[in-house]
Formats: sequence, structure tokens, C-alpha cells
Amino acid sequence: MSDAHPIRSRGPGFSIGARIIAVLVLTAIGAVGAWIQRDAQHRHAEPRTEFTATNPPTGLPAALTTDQHLRWSRCTSTPTAREGYDCAVMRAPLDYRKPDGRTIDVALIRLKATGPNSRRIGSLVLNFGGPGVSGVNGLPARIRQYGPLLDRYDLVSFDPRGVGATIPVRCGKTADDTGFEGGDACAKHSGAILPYIGTSHTARDLDLMRYLLGDKRLHYFGVSYGTALGAVYAHLYPSHVGRLVLEASVDPTVDLDEEQVAQVEAVQAAFDRFAVHCAAHIRDCPTGDGPEEAARRMARLADRLEKKPAPAGGGRTLDANGLASDVDDHLARGTDGWPPLAKALTALIDHNDGRPLDKGSEHTGTADQAAEPQDTSRAALVAITCADSSLRPDFGRLDRDSKRVEAASPVFGAAWSAGVYVCYDWPFDGERVTPRVNAEGADPILVVGGTGDPRTPYAGAQHMARALGDGVGVLLTAEEEGHGTYPQNRCVLEAVDRYLRTGRAPASGTVCRGDMS
Repeated sequence: MSDAHPIRSRGPGFSIGARIIAVLVLTAIGAVGAWIQRDAQHRHAEPRTEFTATNPPTGLPAALTTDQHLRWSRCTSTPTAREGYDCAVMRAPLDYRKPDGRTIDVALIRLKATGPNSRRIGSLVLNFGGPGVSGVNGLPARIRQYGPLLDRYDLVSFDPRGVGATIPVRCGKTADDTGFEGGDACAKHSGAILPYIGTSHTARDLDLMRYLLGDKRLHYFGVSYGTALGAVYAHLYPSHVGRLVLEASVDPTVDLDEEQVAQVEAVQAAFDRFAVHCAAHIRDCPTGDGPEEAARRMARLADRLEKKPAPAGGGRTLDANGLASDVDDHLARGTDGWPPLAKALTALIDHNDGRPLDKGSEHTGTADQAAEPQDTSRAALVAITCADSSLRPDFGRLDRDSKRVEAASPVFGAAWSAGVYVCYDWPFDGERVTPRVNAEGADPILVVGGTGDPRTPYAGAQHMARALGDGVGVLLTAEEEGHGTYPQNRCVLEAVDRYLRTGRAPASGTVCRGDMS
């Protein structure tokens, strides 16, 4: 599980480069199936009324707007077929500057609303982050989180450009090769589509999707990187903004290099809080009496694993990069991840057994982690990241940035530091240093941030709410550990659901108490 160039991801269910692989996490839904079946009678009690929008995207031919109709049919893969999901394909321009030219197919998935027509608001489009997470695979895996909203919305997700079934980026010889061999390899295998990959292109797809779903305004729930997509959409189409939730928000005001530093500082701070808790509450704590001793022990462990990786089961081994990645995965789960992290580190330190730590991380796709879909590739992540960022520093600057990242975290810095090189040899220009997200004139957009988030630092949510504009960005703060707080924090759950159901946002600056209160 070692990698010469580990890359950090902002999305849920991701870790450094060795983890960013295509793992299909389509675990059976279990308990959710009961309420889907229970509400089925409402679904069929009256004929379904399909909504129709009258404001198509401007500048597109009728063949893609008024003459295009989504043809929904039962999804064929499990568990989507078993649980009643519908799939469709949306035709969109490859290049929005040439709308009459080549088109692409965007893969969609939907679970119909269970409530009566009179209560249905429309479609809620979900993006689960990454960049590079497949929504077609992610919706079934995450339905437990969002399923209660089916009383008011069709739940819809999609594979963004470059991902899954939507013009997937390939940097290897076969479609199944999800690794990353460098920018030249990506250009060789996907050069014809790479200029049309990126957040602004996908945001334009979202507006076409909104229209074809029959909604005058877009209702949207974006997580982690999905907040960047939602914010760019709001900037491009402020009058089409409906109810937008941006949860675990990225920071639109920092460049890619500064983001690397902020992320590694955030995960180090989360680990330090774990170390304090472990010392005070866990018998025979594997990280010792506090953060300083924890850093020393982790450094010794990383050195040991770098020389001789530990067995991790299934033919896998755990090296120093894998150690940092797996610890990050546990921290992303919040305080729920702390007890298993302590046990796993004890097994690794005392018995050289990497199985508990590796098994408890998100990349293994266990039933417990079904809510963390990972159907992506390093190629998609790199392609979207480099399409969005125009930063192309020289190698000397990158070396200095790498040292900054390494110095910012004694536990994670070495593993995270190679992420600064991600776009060094990318053969295409990026769009901007930082995205435009000002959405003056849009309806209020709810931005949710957790004060203990180890992947998207809380400052990012504060900056996002301000950058959206006065009266637009509404900040909801959760005093919680972990990457994302919906629906775990009841206060956040109630505020977000009230906003999505009624349009009433909480007062900006509202604070939800949690495990950090």
C-alpha cells in the first residue's frame, strides 16, 4: 500500500494516494429497506405527477433541452435493482462553448419520493465529494443518511465528468486501471476529454440536469468537495438556486498549496485531541500520556513500518503512508473512531498486526463503512483537481511547499507532503487559483462546518459562508469531531431538514453543541 506520490483528497471516504482506488461499496441497505417497503403504498396510492420546468439553460440547442427527456428505467446492478432505483442518461455538450458539437452521456440515478404529490418539492441532487466519487454508486451506499428526505424529494445523484460511467478519465491501458501514472499517461489515454473535465463544466451539467428533472430551481446537497461544486453552481446561476446545503465545506479562498497545509494541520489537531482523550480515558493507551509522546511513538512506528511493513491481511501490507492514511480514516469518523483506533494501534505496536487498523479504514469497504463510498480513481481526482487549479509552481517552489506540509504535522506531514506535486506535470492549464463563488441575488445557502473536522477545516466553512455574499451564505456550526456532522448531530439534522423541507434557514452563526462542547 505504499505510493511514491500520495495525494490528499477532500472527499469523504478517501485518504492519501495509495487509498484512492476504485472500490465498489454497494452494501445491502438492510434496515432502510423496511421503510422503503413500508412507504411503497404511498408511492403507488396515486398517479405520480411529473414536474416540468420552463427555464431551460440558455444557449443550448433544443435537442438537449426542450426535446430531451430523461428515460428512467430500473437500474440493473445490485443492490440498486433490488431496492427500486431508477437510472437514466442525460446528454450534455462536451464543450459548452460549442453546444451544437459533440455530446457526452452523464449517468444518473434516482430513488423516487415516497410522499404524496401534494407534498413533493422536487428533486434533491446529491454530490458526495471527492473530487471523483461516483454518485450512481454512492446514493445506494448512503441512503440511510438521506432516506428520510424521500417524503419530500426524489433523491438523485450522478457520476460527474471524469468519474464512473460519465466519460471516465483513464491514465492506464484499460478502463479497469484506476491508478495514476502521471500527466503524460493521462493525456495519452484521455487527452480528448481532459480539457472538459472540472468543476465549472460539471456545474453547467447540473443546470441542464435541473431543467430536465423538472425543477425551476436546483435543490442540492453537497458534501466536502461537493460544496465547491454547489458554490460554483450558485455563482454561475444565482437565480436558479433553490435550497442548497454545503456540508463539511472546502475553503474557496485558499489556493491548492495553502489547502494542503490547512488540511494537515487539521488532521494533526484531531489526532492530538484523540491522544489527550486516550491518555485520560483508555487503559494502556498506545499513544502514551499526551500529544507529544504520541508523536514520538508514531514516529518510531512509522520508521519501523517503512523498513518492514506489517501484514494487514488479504495479502496486503501496511507501511508508513498506510499508517497515516488509516489513522486519518478513523479520525474522520469522529469520536466513534477513537476506541477502535486505540485498539488497532495497540495491536500494531505490540504485535505487529496491521489487520485491525487496515480493516477499520474506509478503503476496505466493510459493512460499517458502507456510508463512505469510494468508487473513484486517482486519475479522476487528479484530473478534476488540476483542471480547477491554475497553480503550476516550479519544482523549487514545490519542494519548499512540501517541506512546509511536512513541518506542519509530526504524524501526517511526511505522508501528506507529496500531495503538493499533484499538478506539477499536468499537461493542461487549470481554470483559476481559487474559484469564483459569489452568488449575489441567490436565495440563502446553508453552509455547515464542524469545528473538529480533520479533512475540511472549520475555517473553510466560515470563509465559504462569507464568500457566497451577504444574505446568501448562512453558517451553521457544529461543535463536533469528524468529517461531516449530518445526520449524526441531532441539532444539525433538524436545522438542515427544516431548511430542505420549508426553505427556512437557521440564523447565520447558529451553533449546534456536540462532543467538542
